[in-house]
Amino acid sequence: MADPLFDISDVDLTQSMLGPRDLDAYLLQSGDMLQLDRVVCMNEARSTTVGIKDIRDDEFWVPGHIPGRPLLPGVIMIEAAAQLSCVLYQFRLVHDGRDNEGFLGFTRIDNCTFRGQCVPGDQLVMLVNEVKFQRRRFKCNAQGWVGNSMIFEVTCTGMRI
Repeated sequence: MADPLFDISDVDLTQSMLGPRDLDAYLLQSGDMLQLDRVVCMNEARSTTVGIKDIRDDEFWVPGHIPGRPLLPGVIMIEAAAQLSCVLYQFRLVHDGRDNEGFLGFTRIDNCTFRGQCVPGDQLVMLVNEVKFQRRRFKCNAQGWVGNSMIFEVTCTGMRI
């Protein structure tokens, strides 16, 4: 059994710090490519965050990714974690009084491991922990959880382009 990046035992996962409309200020993705439903919380230092993706049966990938047994594609799990990492980075820039304008690109994935599956009806809880924060670049560790099971972990790097 893997350990979470940080303790969320006292986090109320039904709460929202940033909802779908709030995410527009931090992410350029929209429509089918928006893979984050809400941000539950961030720590005071804005170096860790918890986000949620509710897996629905009407998502674009469901009919074609294993017909009759839809599984959330790993690439979408990683995209959701990257989007949550971007929100953490952008939120910190804004609240540190810096400009958050421009496009953030995903530049690297390291140490990616898939340990389980996610299906329609599941709630994907993602934990992101900042590893490195620079003016134009960030690096974060991320994990995805369904219930008490970690289903993926990854280190993702992004850069302002």
